[in-house]
Amino acid sequence: MKPPVLHHLTLTVSDLTRSADFYQQLFGPAEVLTREGPGWQRRRLLWPGGLMIGVTVFEDSAGDAFDPSRIGVDHVGFGVDSAAAVRDWVRTMDQLGIEHGPVEDTAHALVVTGRDPDGIPIEFFWAKPPVT
Repeated sequence: MKPPVLHHLTLTVSDLTRSADFYQQLFGPAEVLTREGPGWQRRRLLWPGGLMIGVTVFEDSAGDAFDPSRIGVDHVGFGVDSAAAVRDWVRTMDQLGIEHGPVEDTAHALVVTGRDPDGIPIEFFWAKPPVT
């Protein structure tokens, strides 16, 4: 049996509107679906091509902050199709005022990491072709 593909990602955030706006500024306008239940609200953002990110705020999570060393998500990696695309994302983050680290050129990948409004690391990752 082959492994399934990742269908969507839902992040717990501190400010629903700020996070939804951030991801739409970064990736462009999305179709927005809204859900809510007792003590929570969610916006699911769907872009052409299939990328889907949910952002959820819980009433009882006020004041909490992201920490990659705690159980949960360490970072979110977005695959891109070329080294040039990694550099394009650097320019996009610069234009939007999103702080990011340097482009890392490793033996297997070219990658740059920024952070969303809650400090969740977002990574743009190009896997280098295998050396034969």
